[in-house]
Amino acid sequence: MPDFWQAVEFSHMLLEEHIDKGDMVVDATVGNGHDTVFLANLVGENGQVISFDIQREAIENTRDRLVNNKILDRVKLIEDGHQFIDKYLEDEINGMVFNLGYLPGGDKDITTGKKTTTTAVEKGLKLLKIGGIIILVIYTGHPGGQEELKGVLDLAESLNKQKYNVLRYNFINQGTSPQVLAIIRRK
Repeated sequence: MPDFWQAVEFSHMLLEEHIDKGDMVVDATVGNGHDTVFLANLVGENGQVISFDIQREAIENTRDRLVNNKILDRVKLIEDGHQFIDKYLEDEINGMVFNLGYLPGGDKDITTGKKTTTTAVEKGLKLLKIGGIIILVIYTGHPGGQEELKGVLDLAESLNKQKYNVLRYNFINQGTSPQVLAIIRRK
């Protein structure tokens, strides 16, 4: 069982509960490929993961990780911003995950931002099936991180409560903890 006391592990626990074999899901921020591999294993050989990142390094790291795990065939890697999801995908999705901030081990000047992230979430919501889930792990320790957090939370709070459940998960006794988790589930 994952250690749900960490935001990423808690997000994986939630994804395990909501994603089934054969589902279609989106990894909106590939990073080093950990979520993409996790999702590819959840959806199985008949499922599909669509993974986005603007950095070639992230795409290549993820491709290597997928090849090593022999699951590249169920993943489509897209070197483009997550805000362009509608350019690549028209089908309904069962889930979408974001790990916001910068590429661990990469250029810390290249980060996600409020405008592109909220646009991606809005477009993801239009594709989300009933019962589907969007999870955002938000790191605020980079320039623009607090603004991105506010944008995501403002968007989440504005969602119709008849259509969506929204949860915010964060540590309250660790002031330096940069992780906030926002979970949106379509009813």
